[in-house]
Amino acid sequence: MSDLQQPLVRPKRKKVLVDYLVQLRWIVVIFVVLPISFLIYFGLYLGDVKSAMKSEKRRQKEHDENVKKVVNRLKQRDPKKDGLVCTARKPYIAVGMRNVDYKRARHFEVDLSAFRNILEIDKERMVAKVEPLVNMGQITRYTVHMNLALAVVAELDDLTVGGLINGYGIEGSSHIYGLFSDTIVAMEVVLADGKVVRCTKDNEYSDLFYGVPWSQGTLGFLVSAEIKLIPIKEYMRLTYAPFRGNLQEIAQAYADSFAPRDGDPAKVPDFVEGMIYSPTESVLMTGKYASTEEAKRKGNVINSVGWWFKPWFYQHAQTALKRGEFVEYIPTREYYHRHTRCLYWEGKLILPFADQWWFRWLMGWMMPPKVSLLKATQGEAIRNYYHDNHVIQDLLVPLYKVGDALEFVHREMEVYPIWLCPHRLFKLPVRTMVYPEAGFDHHHRQGDTSYAQMFTDIGVYYAPGPVLRGEVFNGAEAVRNLEEWLIQNHSFQPQYAVSELTEKNFWRMFDGSHYEHCRRKYGAVGTFMSVYYKSKKGKKTEKEVQEAESEILEPAYADEA
Repeated sequence: MSDLQQPLVRPKRKKVLVDYLVQLRWIVVIFVVLPISFLIYFGLYLGDVKSAMKSEKRRQKEHDENVKKVVNRLKQRDPKKDGLVCTARKPYIAVGMRNVDYKRARHFEVDLSAFRNILEIDKERMVAKVEPLVNMGQITRYTVHMNLALAVVAELDDLTVGGLINGYGIEGSSHIYGLFSDTIVAMEVVLADGKVVRCTKDNEYSDLFYGVPWSQGTLGFLVSAEIKLIPIKEYMRLTYAPFRGNLQEIAQAYADSFAPRDGDPAKVPDFVEGMIYSPTESVLMTGKYASTEEAKRKGNVINSVGWWFKPWFYQHAQTALKRGEFVEYIPTREYYHRHTRCLYWEGKLILPFADQWWFRWLMGWMMPPKVSLLKATQGEAIRNYYHDNHVIQDLLVPLYKVGDALEFVHREMEVYPIWLCPHRLFKLPVRTMVYPEAGFDHHHRQGDTSYAQMFTDIGVYYAPGPVLRGEVFNGAEAVRNLEEWLIQNHSFQPQYAVSELTEKNFWRMFDGSHYEHCRRKYGAVGTFMSVYYKSKKGKKTEKEVQEAESEILEPAYADEA
C-alpha cells in the first residue's frame, strides 16, 4: 500500500450522550422494530397474494378508479394557500437516510398508497405493467416462477418501481441494460393540471419520458409503468474470485471481470459485482443464468442463500479470500435479493451480533428491520448523529476513473466494505440530468461502446474508519469534498443520499436544461416542487414555499375526460 496516500490523521473525539444511545439502539431494534417489521412484511405479503388472485381486468379497473381520485384531488388544491404538491407518504417511509425535510413545511398531499398492484404480465411484448408502489420482492415473487424477470432487479426487497424510476436504480445486470429507468417502455403520468398521459420514447410525450428519471416526482405523479422483461433460468452460476492488490489494481481487475479487453461478447457475464473489504483485498463475482438440470449435476454445489439461518452474503463472499476461487449455484430469486437480510452490511451496525450463528437461527427469520421503522424510531438526535458520523452514498463514476475514486474515498472517509456495480450510461436523443462524457465514443475505453459509456456505482455504506476508532470526523465536510470530486470528474450522486450540495453545485453536477423544459411545458412550476428543493438538506421555510408557489399564478386545470 506504499503508493496509496494514507487517510487523514484526526484527534480523538469525546463521547456524548447520543453515542451511548446509538450503542444501545439494538434494544429498541430487537424488541420493537424487528417484531413490527415482521408483521408489516407479513401483512404486505397477504395483500400481494390477494392482489395476485384478482383478474387483470379487475386490477386495471381499480387502477383507473384510483387514477381518477388523484386527478380529483389535484383539482381540489388552492394554489394560493395549499402549498406545493407531494405524496401523502410519511417522511420516514422512503428507503434512504436522507431526511425528507420538504414535508416538514406547508404542502398539499395526494394519496398514492393504493398504487401497489401488478397490472399485467405481457409475455408476447415481454413487458410488465405495474403500479409505482410495487416493490422488487413483490414482482420477483410474481415473475420468477414463469422464468421471467425485470431486466434490472434492484437488490433490496423494499425498493419500489416509482422510486427506482423517479430516482435511481441499479443491479448486477446494469452493465448490459443500464439503470432501472433505461428498461422502461412506457409511463403513465398525471400532470399538474390533472391530465393523464402515456409517454414513450417515440410518442408526443417523449420529452417527458426522458425527463421523469432523476426528477424525484417533480414533473407529475407516476401512476403506472411498463417495464422490459427478460427470460431467465432457475439458478445463477456464481463465481467468487478473490483479488489482492492496491486500489488501482483492484479497479482494473474489476473492469477485466466483465469488460474483456478483446471485446468478446461471449466473455461478458449476466451479472457482476465486486466487494472491497480493505485497501488491498477484494472479491469479484460474476454470474451466468443456469438451468435446474445444470445446477443439480453431480459435483455442483447449490447454496440457498435466502434461508434465514444462512451466513450473510457479503461475509459468505469474503470467505473466498481464504478459500480461493470457487463456484456455486444459487436459486435465481434468492440471488436477486442476496443483500436484503443484512441490508448489504449495514445490519452489522444496527445489530452488531445479528451475524452470529445463534442470532441467525433464533431471530434471523425476522430480518431485516424495515428502514422506515428504523427512521421512525430514531429521534432527532440519533438522526443527526447518523448524518454526521455515518456514510451512505452511491457514486456513479466513469469506469476508467474508479481507481481514482476509490483512493479518494479511502483518504477522506476510509469506509469498508465498498460495493462495486457497473452500469451503462446511454447516449440519448436529449441531454438528461445524467449523461455520458462528451466524446466518450471516440476514446474507445474499456467497457465503452459507440452508444453507451460504462460507469460504475461505488457503494459507500458504513461508519467511517475515524468514527470506528473514536476520532473526530466531520461528515458534512467529507460529503462536500466528495461532491466536489464528483463534479470535477463528471460523476453523479443519487439524490436519495444525504447531500450538502448548494443549488449552484447541484446544477454543476446535473444538467437541468431538459428537466426545466419539461417543468415549464407540463405546468409543474408552482405546483410541484423543484428537484433541488425536494433534495436539499434542511427544513424548508415558509418563505421558500411562497417563492416556489409564486412562480406560477393561475394553473389551468384540464377538463375531466
